[in-house]
Amino acid sequence: MSIRYEKREGVAYITLDNPEKANILDKPTSDEISEAWIDLWEDRDIRCAIVTGTGDRHFCGGHNLAPLPDITEAERERLRTERIFWPLAGTVHGQRTGVDGRMGDHYPRVWKPVIAAVNGWAAGAGLYLLLACTDIRIASAEHARFKFALLTQGWLGRGPGATLLMKQLRYIDAMKILLTDEPVDAHEAHRIGLVNEVVPHDQLMERAERYARHIVKLPPVAVRMMKEFVVRFGEMPTDAAWHVQNLMNEMLIHTTLDGEEGRVAFNEKRPPDFNGTLRQKGEAYPELSEADRERLDKAYRSGDF
Repeated sequence: MSIRYEKREGVAYITLDNPEKANILDKPTSDEISEAWIDLWEDRDIRCAIVTGTGDRHFCGGHNLAPLPDITEAERERLRTERIFWPLAGTVHGQRTGVDGRMGDHYPRVWKPVIAAVNGWAAGAGLYLLLACTDIRIASAEHARFKFALLTQGWLGRGPGATLLMKQLRYIDAMKILLTDEPVDAHEAHRIGLVNEVVPHDQLMERAERYARHIVKLPPVAVRMMKEFVVRFGEMPTDAAWHVQNLMNEMLIHTTLDGEEGRVAFNEKRPPDFNGTLRQKGEAYPELSEADRERLDKAYRSGDF
């Protein structure tokens, strides 16, 4: 096995576990991490995930660039060219469609929070993994390093690294990384907004787990919908995105019990117990008298409800 996949107390742990090969995303590792994303997506008891690597040298050192056996370099280039015009069904840029139905299989957006504990180098595909799949990023002060790692080989990259850097960082910071292809240390990554926090290496997992334990206590359906809203609709015009946000909020209120539990717990001065329980489909609202309709319309217009 090239990864370790564990589940404890509502948290999934995905650990790239091939330190002798820089925790690279070779074919076996890609297949295993794809299965982990699917399980994370489908297991309703899991509320968030932590992604990290074994050791203190590499979070993920990239793809396996070793030549394939029994295929010449010319044949490899031919297959790459053919893939542009005749991709296999169910693939995105040569990768199987991910669990989100959009990006490739090991770069999906699962609608649960994913925390990165960056223990070493995140280079090439390792940087893609960080950008595409993680929401909160904690970096080891001593060992975390970040590098695009493709321009110096004469490539722009088939993965989404350059695209996501431009969306997630300021223009000048993204361009410095992309055009120089020089490594960025943990503190510089924090300054430019690539990671949320930098901590001593021996506190890395403790800090990631602190975030995870906090998220596990939150209403799971609301957390899931918040992430989906931001990822799917965050780049829409403000008015349109706000409209979608309100529709999703009403759906949440009327189809789950967590919102009601939050209000009751607040009034009773106790911690809420969020479990993501869905409401059963109920009866239609009763007819209103004219007086009640007038009273409710007044409250509706005031917005005080």
